[in-house]
Amino acid sequence: MLFTSGEFLFVYLPLTLLLFFLIARYVGNAAAAAWLVLASFVFYAYWLPLYTGLLAASVVFNYALGNRISACPVDRRRLRLGLLCFAVGVDLLVLGYFKYANFFLGTVAELSGRPLGALNVILPIGISFFTFTQIAYLADVHAGKVRERNPLHYALFVSYFPHLIAGPVLHHAEMMPQFALPRIYRPRLENFAIGLAFLLIGLAKKVLLADSWAPLADDLFDSPVSAAVHAGEAWRGVLAYTLQIYFDFSGYSDMAIGLSLLIGVRLPFNFNSPYQATSIIDFWRRWHMTLSRFLRDYLYFPLGGNRRGSVRRYVNLMITMLLGGLWHGASWTFVVWGGLHGIYLAINHAWRFLRDRVAGLAAAGASAALRLIGRSLAMTLTLFAVVIAWVFFRAHSGREAWHILGAMFAAGASGPAPEQVVALPTVLALAAGFALATMARNSQQIIDGSMAAAVRRIAAGGWRVVALGAVVGAELTAIAMLALISASRSTTEFIYFNF
Repeated sequence: MLFTSGEFLFVYLPLTLLLFFLIARYVGNAAAAAWLVLASFVFYAYWLPLYTGLLAASVVFNYALGNRISACPVDRRRLRLGLLCFAVGVDLLVLGYFKYANFFLGTVAELSGRPLGALNVILPIGISFFTFTQIAYLADVHAGKVRERNPLHYALFVSYFPHLIAGPVLHHAEMMPQFALPRIYRPRLENFAIGLAFLLIGLAKKVLLADSWAPLADDLFDSPVSAAVHAGEAWRGVLAYTLQIYFDFSGYSDMAIGLSLLIGVRLPFNFNSPYQATSIIDFWRRWHMTLSRFLRDYLYFPLGGNRRGSVRRYVNLMITMLLGGLWHGASWTFVVWGGLHGIYLAINHAWRFLRDRVAGLAAAGASAALRLIGRSLAMTLTLFAVVIAWVFFRAHSGREAWHILGAMFAAGASGPAPEQVVALPTVLALAAGFALATMARNSQQIIDGSMAAAVRRIAAGGWRVVALGAVVGAELTAIAMLALISASRSTTEFIYFNF
């Protein structure tokens, strides 16, 4: 079920929270945690009950192998490594079958010129996320970094419903210890006030912003490849998708953070105003931050990182980003998207190397005005590179991507732009979206900053229950209104549900 749906907001969520806190109060914390695991599996089963068994099997298998690795003596390195490789290999085989089997068969058929039948496989929602989450756990068990092995907390860490479908990519060290804290099993109005604020902002991003730009992007990318496309139409669709994917995914992440805070558990932030980045390196420190962390810690660093010279660094960057692109989807367009970002990162690192060593390129002595101009140019260039790469990310094929890129740079239909492209509402909507994305404070800056301080001041006052209750009531009213708006029109599923 979607976070934006009425059945989730008005049935599943209230019932889950109510029973969680009641069970914790009258039965015990362990029983409440078990209820949350069950509720998370029910949430997953709502999509397709058949694959609930796959999730359960994955949890049991990885926890058992993690315990086996941990129990293996440290001096038996080959056995420990063999167990790790076996466990990770099984995880990747399962992921590969469900996500990449048809991609592999299609590629072989295209190269060989012989048709191969596609497998009738439905991609389990969230499989990439719960697979990567558990691979990181296994790697850290092997490295001796895992301190808590409570099976109930492990099952909850993997299946926890706020993150299960589309992330963030959780890390055991920041999640499992929280499930052992007694405070999360007691309802707190402060948590409800801040959690609902994140939920409200995320819901608004999805319903009011992302879904408003989706039709403009769909008009372009879902049109026949043979159709003539005007440059204005191409830019309109690509810019609309640039806004759609940011507000869609960051909206989901905000909602996940907010839902978890209702319980008192803090999820890691996944976005930090990525379209305000001044370089591609900076962009990847701000975009899908938990995936970037996973790729860095469990792929880039094990490959050698930047410890073996510049050439090896660039090779490692390319491998990491190509696999990061493939993680997003079973298509060569995702591989190209990842490869483009690998090239961007290599150029960025090379530029920094030159800038730091060639006299006159460093901006240390520049005036404030020049630094502001330089920052603006850097943001513009970075965003331009990101926009170009999004074409491959969204396109159904490489042919379609090149067709759209050609149209963007005046190789498409000639003549004046169609009237709907230059219509004032369209131009204003895109301009407003980019103003929000490139200049406004993000949700964590707003809520963790000024709002959290205000909530703490209210909580310290004599009328804390009444005041916080009023805040929560206002937030619930706004959420209900957004849910009604969502129900009254066609609301798309979150983009990252497909990954």
